[in-house]
Amino acid sequence: MNIPIWQYAVSMISYILILLLIIEVMRKYPKFAAIFWIASLFTFPLWANELEGWFRWAKTFSVLVPTALVVGLARLAYLNQKPGWWKFFRKDWVLYTLYGVLMLNILEASFKDLALGNYFNAISGFILCATMPLFRPKAKGKRRGWLFTTKKPGDLLVYTSSSWNFLYTIWNIAFVYAENPGFAASSLSILLAAELYPILKRRPELYVISRVYTLAIHILIRSTYDIFTPIMDSSQFANEKVVYYWGIINFALHVPYLFWFYYKEYKYKKSQRSET
Repeated sequence: MNIPIWQYAVSMISYILILLLIIEVMRKYPKFAAIFWIASLFTFPLWANELEGWFRWAKTFSVLVPTALVVGLARLAYLNQKPGWWKFFRKDWVLYTLYGVLMLNILEASFKDLALGNYFNAISGFILCATMPLFRPKAKGKRRGWLFTTKKPGDLLVYTSSSWNFLYTIWNIAFVYAENPGFAASSLSILLAAELYPILKRRPELYVISRVYTLAIHILIRSTYDIFTPIMDSSQFANEKVVYYWGIINFALHVPYLFWFYYKEYKYKKSQRSET
């Protein structure tokens, strides 16, 4: 589909602005967010018309179900501190689950990269898994990793670094460009929205919750009705050489970060031992 450049600019910028608004609304109104994402699961009968192959189905389930039943209910449980069965959603299994879901989503794409022969980008995905912020709910300071706040708006905070956020963004768009270049423009929009929101808020720990909501709304739309192909189909930009060299560039950026991350981990553990 031959789409003029100006249409990409208008549609992508508009989509990014809409996504930024969606993140803000979902963060500000956790009860609405929980109801909305639980209701979204009832669109299940429509998914068969849009989803093809194991990757699409796995991606849809691994994003929408945790967003609705884990993130949504846990935010309410931590925010309201209600007794009874709400305590179930304030236990550490919730954070472990979300940690696993984020890793699962990266692994799904990385194994798909391997199947496509995009080996360098696949290795970059595995490095992202190895450098995810570790789960330390009882540690002090920013090393605690993952937590839900008990004050409004009841955020999920994940203490990723700005470097990890950036590497995740360039890895993910390279994957989408290789796997389905037609959706590269729309996927770039959701990645940029998730990248921009914590920058605008000056809070990098909001990256994961921003990514959760932008990816979930994108997956929900794509699984029910394809509105993106007519307005921002980017298949005309597909190029195997770009896929190959982009993977190499990502690999070259991710490997140094891997060593830096574990050097920081070594220093952290050393400082912890010296304090005890």
